[in-house]
Amino acid sequence: MVQMMKLTPQYAVLPQPSLEDVAALASAGYQSLICNRYDGEDADQPSADRVAQAARAAGMTFVHIPIASPDISPADAHAMAAALARCPQPIAAYCRSGARSKALYDAAQNMGGHKQYDIVIVGGGSGGISCAASLLKRRRDISIAIIEPSDDHFYQPGWTLVGAGVFTPEHTRRRTQDLIPNGADWIQQHVRAFDPDQKSVSLEDGTRIQYRALVVAAGIKLDWDAVDGLNAALGDHGVTSNYRFDLAPYTRQLARGLKQGTALFSQPPMPIKCAGAPQKAMYLSCHHWEEEGRLGNISVEFHNAGAVLFGVADYVPALEQYIRRYGIDVQFTSKLVAVDGPAKTAVFAQTRGDDVQHVERKFDMLHAVPPQVAPEFIAQSVLADASGFVAVDPATLAHPMWGDIFALGDVAATSNAKTAAAVRKQVPVVAENVLAMLAGHAPVAHYDGYGSCPLTVERGKIVLAEFGYGGKLLPSFPKFLLDGQRATRRAWFLKDRLLPPIYWHGMLKGREWLAKPQKADLGS
Repeated sequence: MVQMMKLTPQYAVLPQPSLEDVAALASAGYQSLICNRYDGEDADQPSADRVAQAARAAGMTFVHIPIASPDISPADAHAMAAALARCPQPIAAYCRSGARSKALYDAAQNMGGHKQYDIVIVGGGSGGISCAASLLKRRRDISIAIIEPSDDHFYQPGWTLVGAGVFTPEHTRRRTQDLIPNGADWIQQHVRAFDPDQKSVSLEDGTRIQYRALVVAAGIKLDWDAVDGLNAALGDHGVTSNYRFDLAPYTRQLARGLKQGTALFSQPPMPIKCAGAPQKAMYLSCHHWEEEGRLGNISVEFHNAGAVLFGVADYVPALEQYIRRYGIDVQFTSKLVAVDGPAKTAVFAQTRGDDVQHVERKFDMLHAVPPQVAPEFIAQSVLADASGFVAVDPATLAHPMWGDIFALGDVAATSNAKTAAAVRKQVPVVAENVLAMLAGHAPVAHYDGYGSCPLTVERGKIVLAEFGYGGKLLPSFPKFLLDGQRATRRAWFLKDRLLPPIYWHGMLKGREWLAKPQKADLGS
């Protein structure tokens, strides 16, 4: 076979191959062949059609992008970039000597406004960074880009404990640049649009990023403006929320300063990030007031837009014990719709049978949780289903229309709880299935809907809810070691001491402790 020059582990160039060389390339593992010659350059040159027939007979993809010289036009570079994005790898390309194929590859990689990667990940939160790390643990030779505009990365499960004075705010924040895995490129921009048919993502500055596989991990949008007056009131007038890094310390300040009066806690309709978090803020505040001997002077109300205390009935009895203990007035189907900060008044739309009543409640402290929706650039894209979130198969997490697109975390239109624990289980599933897809195989791993919600019912005790699709209980530990249906100190130790280092030094580094994906025969 003619001598080849490998430019990357997935791309090589060579002089004009013979038809026998084409079969040898396929035997060597090359899955695609690109011809960069015009027919008739040499008298003894096999035509592109004959090479294409040989390539296809050997099971290879063939693409013809003829160019006359190493002086590459933008149109030729664009055509080559598109071919690199859609062709199975490894790829071999040829011309008379290999020089034009090398120049065309370089132009495709460096053309103004266009880049190409094996895998593009949209979102650099817990899902995106963990997925990149898990992919690179499996294969170091793949190219990965993480598109994430934010300078800072947050351990959001820790904000509940910031609001309780257990963690400091800085305990939950790191610089994004310090968390990007070695081997992945960080593109610090916003995504403007998706073009799945062209395997590309467009950025705000006009750059187009092409991919062989796309992973969407863009999170969820907290719609503060959906509650009239809430955004203006936050951080003042006794209005706070543990759903924001800068406000969690204000929750602590309010809880410690309240001696008497009315404390309101709200929970919006599903879907929301960590459905137990609105209750956690309430229980921890109540426990503080109980220890300080003030609870009897404070009227506590929980306004839940839903119809049940918690979505998995097995954990409700343990929570109801604390509802009774703290004397909390629970109002179901009661949705926060307006806040007047200076007047310290909240308005709730309460559904009672067929009627909806608007009820005003005065407060001294209001812990508000806003409605949550898909990010606009996701909801308005072709990737979204009717909910606005990215459509996926609930088991494989692959898009039902485009098999080279996957989603995980809060942005995926799955019925599981939107928690960091769910992301921890989804990441290896997506990593396995992305690599299987790139190799031309069907998905090899599936997700069972696992999610976990450590419900902090008092300082030092947690009800550790772990469950999957359909509310099936999925405990990580035997019951004698940790009974998740009771409030335990062991569960508190897990959340307080173990989970933060597991997050920073395990999950974000691609270490899949207690998260190995389930393998299944999902068809071929």
